[in-house]
Amino acid sequence: MRSYDLSPLFRSTVGFDRLSRLLETATTGDEAASYPPYNIEKLSEDSYRITMAVAGFGLDDLTITAHQNSLTVTGKAKKDEPSGQFLYRGIAGRAFERRFQLADFIKVNGASLLNGLLHIELAREVPEAMKPRTIQIAGAQGNDARNAVEVDAPKPALTRQAA
Repeated sequence: MRSYDLSPLFRSTVGFDRLSRLLETATTGDEAASYPPYNIEKLSEDSYRITMAVAGFGLDDLTITAHQNSLTVTGKAKKDEPSGQFLYRGIAGRAFERRFQLADFIKVNGASLLNGLLHIELAREVPEAMKPRTIQIAGAQGNDARNAVEVDAPKPALTRQAA
């Protein structure tokens, strides 16, 4: 396994502590990462869908948990006694836990189970205060002075007047 030194990056940034954990998670191999198979779709500029193939799992067998920037999908299948003898058993029914790292402002809008596929709807909801805004630039000339924003200037210190 190859490791990367990210310390030069952190010398000039603030608040990107999660980046190192995200890169570490992405570079480590996980043998169980192929089950269950899933798709991540971008439906529009601010909406996404995760689709997981969970054949054999019912509504009571699946749990979806969203906490901060993490989404966890857990499946625990009930143990059913097979009624016949299997010659080949290719449909997996084992328990799983799949974790997804979500970007800031990604919210889970809902989930549905249809034809063995679990669909999880996600949307990016950026708060109004975080959206870019245009700032007016005021000039020093009289016409542009009316567009200028007044800033409270420090008041001069009071002096004693001689009587």
